[in-house]
Amino acid sequence: MNRALSIGFDADDTLWHNETIFERVHERYRALLARYHDAATVDRTLLVTERRNLELYGYGVKGFTLSAIETAIELTSGKISAEEIRLLIANGQEMLAHPVELLDGVAETLAQLSDYRMLVITKGDLRDQERKLAKSGLATRFRHIEIVSEKDSATYRTILRRHGIAPEHFLMVGNSLKSDILPVLALGGAGAHIPYHLTWALEHSEQPPAHESRFFPLKTLRELPSVIRTLSL
Repeated sequence: MNRALSIGFDADDTLWHNETIFERVHERYRALLARYHDAATVDRTLLVTERRNLELYGYGVKGFTLSAIETAIELTSGKISAEEIRLLIANGQEMLAHPVELLDGVAETLAQLSDYRMLVITKGDLRDQERKLAKSGLATRFRHIEIVSEKDSATYRTILRRHGIAPEHFLMVGNSLKSDILPVLALGGAGAHIPYHLTWALEHSEQPPAHESRFFPLKTLRELPSVIRTLSL
């Protein structure tokens, strides 16, 4: 065992399901606006609004809900009713109250890695992420919890310095190449990428070079312990 190794874990769609909740609400949203626009137009316009509002709202359900309301007003030329806006708010509240559903193998894998220093590094709304972590039953598995507004190289550098972790002894595990893997590779750390079957358009990124020796594409989290045993970080 490499006791110098520290392991960071993304939360949404790495430890528990998240994007499927958003997709179910997206389906309702398209249906609500179907008499005004086709689904492709609704999706495209909402994404533009979300991208524009990221600087103001950040990531998470609350920002999504506000962007959805703004987009609905735009696409209906202000004709959307108060009752329909109430439905959009109710959808957001439902998302925030949704049960936390762990991905397959998460609890068992974290138990296998209990001798390592493990961190959660996730972005999104502070209150919502704290709620999900508490309800997941996983909080005690992690030495440190970091909920941040953005996950880029500067953010990871700050976190690693705060906890006295050298990048070359750090492995980040997550479903997003853009947020979980590429920023850590840029610092000299390693990344284990476990794709989720749904990926938000604003998290899409190009695949790292195939010859990248610190990049480990995995199919499930259950593969992680065997990969870690081969590391010489």
